[in-house]
Amino acid sequence: MRTLYALLQYVKPYYRRLVWTALFNVLLALFTIVTIPAFIPFFQVLFDNKSSLQNAPGLLGQINGYFETLIETQGKPMALVEVCLFLLIVLFLKNVCRYLALYTMSPLRTGIIRDIREKLYNKMLHLPLAYYSNERKGDLMSRMTNDISEIEWSVISTIESIFRDPIILLGSLGFMVYVSPALTGISLILMILIGVVIGGISQRLRRQSASAAHQLGLVNSTLEETISGMRIIKAFNAENFMSSRFKQENDAYRHINLGMVKRRDLSAPMSEFLGVTAVVALLYIGSRQVFAGHIAPQVFLTFIFAFYSVIDPSKSLSQSWFNIQKSSAALDRIDQVLATPNEIANASHPTAIKGFNSKIEFDHVSFRYSVSLPEVLKDLSFSLNKGETIAIVGKSGSGKSTIVDLLPRFYDVTHGAVRIDGIDIKQIELNDLKNLFAVVSQEPILFHGTIEENIRFGSDATLEDIKSAARVANAENFILETSEGYQTQIGDRGQKLSGGQRQRLTLARALVKKAPILILDEATSSLDSESEKLIQEALDKVLPNMTAIIIAHRLNTIKQADKILVIDEGRLVQYGTHDQLIDSNGAYKKLLEMQLN
Repeated sequence: MRTLYALLQYVKPYYRRLVWTALFNVLLALFTIVTIPAFIPFFQVLFDNKSSLQNAPGLLGQINGYFETLIETQGKPMALVEVCLFLLIVLFLKNVCRYLALYTMSPLRTGIIRDIREKLYNKMLHLPLAYYSNERKGDLMSRMTNDISEIEWSVISTIESIFRDPIILLGSLGFMVYVSPALTGISLILMILIGVVIGGISQRLRRQSASAAHQLGLVNSTLEETISGMRIIKAFNAENFMSSRFKQENDAYRHINLGMVKRRDLSAPMSEFLGVTAVVALLYIGSRQVFAGHIAPQVFLTFIFAFYSVIDPSKSLSQSWFNIQKSSAALDRIDQVLATPNEIANASHPTAIKGFNSKIEFDHVSFRYSVSLPEVLKDLSFSLNKGETIAIVGKSGSGKSTIVDLLPRFYDVTHGAVRIDGIDIKQIELNDLKNLFAVVSQEPILFHGTIEENIRFGSDATLEDIKSAARVANAENFILETSEGYQTQIGDRGQKLSGGQRQRLTLARALVKKAPILILDEATSSLDSESEKLIQEALDKVLPNMTAIIIAHRLNTIKQADKILVIDEGRLVQYGTHDQLIDSNGAYKKLLEMQLN
């Protein structure tokens, strides 16, 4: 029921479509019910017998009275023609309503799935980076695709069944009770037994669906890692290793899925066999009542038809229950993401800021990624004035990148505070805070699209702004040499470009943003000498006019920095200009000597 309620929450924006879908499904159910007593006059013509429902009240009595009079006044041939025409008209209207129900259902179904997918995607966009450190990308992709597809089919079966099948079920049962309460009682006992058997399979199916969804996420993760790391796989001749790893994950998914498919496939023949067994039992018991004269033959045959009309919606409701059980596991996995608390959020009354005016302060900042891990930064204090360039150096793993990750609140400090213009960044409106920074990372992250789209990324820059930024970033020359200039497609993650070209585009992207603070996170450490020189020339043009934070691996590139921080195991061990730190004969000088040697 929780799953059904959760799905109905997504239906609310489409309540008009839902009303039409409900209306046509109700009409479909009513026409289905009408066809049941409509067969009595048909059998009357065949058996030349009067219906035992001649004095029945309401529409049922009127229909049967009309056809009995027709048989007496116009004879069997004409009565048979009218009976067949009546049945054709009812069945035609029934199928028109079936089509209209499906027609109105399609926008409802596709809209709901679109909304769930957008909601999940937007949630993923706003979750903190710490969340993705603990989750596998393939599993998240599986939730976005396979789990949502599972929900899509449950929406179809559930919404159709909830309006149509109960009416058919109650109408058919009502007719059966009216005709023969005893036979109806036997039918209900048989149906309850069928329901118990099907219910046992359903519970097992739900548990297996959850396991299958999780395992499929692992398969997708392995696939994603393979595509992303194909160059390394081939370089290390690791095709057989990855093939074996994928086979293991894929076989595990097949094993779980096979058990689930077997149970799902078992439900249809089992329910059909149990249904036929119930019909045979009713045929035997009902035939004895016909022989004893307790019930007319045509009424008994119509009772059997009514029982079959009960079986179909029962099976449909049962299948819907199966789908709900399967989709429940999928919805739980989606809800796990949607319900994940976002710890990096705006304060209750955030402070709006329009720019950077004074300085950045780290006030006794300590940070750890989780309570189970040691501190990465320990009691760190320093400041950066507007217009200054500060460089952060240290051994790998000392916490340099973590420092700059705290500024735009990719993570929140564990202790202490980071302030901009005297305001704790936790109190600053998040969009305003992020607008203060432009980032160039060590790995140049680009997206599938054109050069122009990648430079403009996230901004409303004009083409002239883009060209200007490309010139400053020393990227214009290679851009104009490409086949279509700024409209050239660069491929997935910019794979059609060299590393240096990609990095120059990321620098141009940062410049287009026109943020007051530029963060360079080892932006040149992975480049060849020529590319590094081009990037450094570009930086020499822009840094004098900006506030910049540079994480540097090559110390000879930061000699002109206003301040240099030396970080060792999360602590600030030295602080000063290049010349001051050389004179102090400390950790900075040792790092420089190690590089020179």
